[in-house]
Amino acid sequence: MAQPPEISDTFVREVDENLRRDQVEDFFKRYGGWLAAAVVLFLVASGGFIWWKQHQVKENEARVEKLAQAYTDIASGKVAQAPQQFEELSKKGSKAVRATAMFARAAVALQQGDPKQAASIYQTISGDSGFPQPYRDAALIRQTSLQFDQLQPQEVIARLQPLAKPGEPWFGTAGEMTALALIKQNKKQEAGQLFFAIAKDSSVPQAIRARAVQVAGSLGVDASSALPPQAL
Repeated sequence: MAQPPEISDTFVREVDENLRRDQVEDFFKRYGGWLAAAVVLFLVASGGFIWWKQHQVKENEARVEKLAQAYTDIASGKVAQAPQQFEELSKKGSKAVRATAMFARAAVALQQGDPKQAASIYQTISGDSGFPQPYRDAALIRQTSLQFDQLQPQEVIARLQPLAKPGEPWFGTAGEMTALALIKQNKKQEAGQLFFAIAKDSSVPQAIRARAVQVAGSLGVDASSALPPQAL
């Protein structure tokens, strides 16, 4: 009986390489056009994205310049066009530019004697989850400050509860308004303790801490130890 010829490693490698080559050629015959189209589409999309980003940067730079010009106009007494300018800038552009324009629009409204409109703008900022939290917190503080006399004490307390805590950036102002709301509820001891907490928080502005010591004292809570002697 004839013996099968010996199959060398070299022969096996050659067959394997030929098989792979045939598979690759067959693949490109079938899908080469699609691959070429995909590569072209990727390059076009990448180029378009880069152009779009550059365009956005240029547009944002232009808006920042408009914002700066609006501030310059206000400083020189040209306030008439400011509301419209800030209104336009608050609708497009980066979140920082939009929020800054809205804060400026609210400030102009206050300057023109319209606290209701200012409070409404602050409310819009504080309720917009698209803005960074620091902008929203600052707007909530300003809104509550403007509406304080019209709000029920419990509403003030509930609204400022996340900010009226030691260590929070707005603890001084939020805590102060919360304590005043507690006084309206006749919770004087609780208000005094909150004023004491404000007085001893070194991150709170010195003026607010000094005021907190005085008010706490009037409520029967001695907070003088919370401040260094030279600050009293």
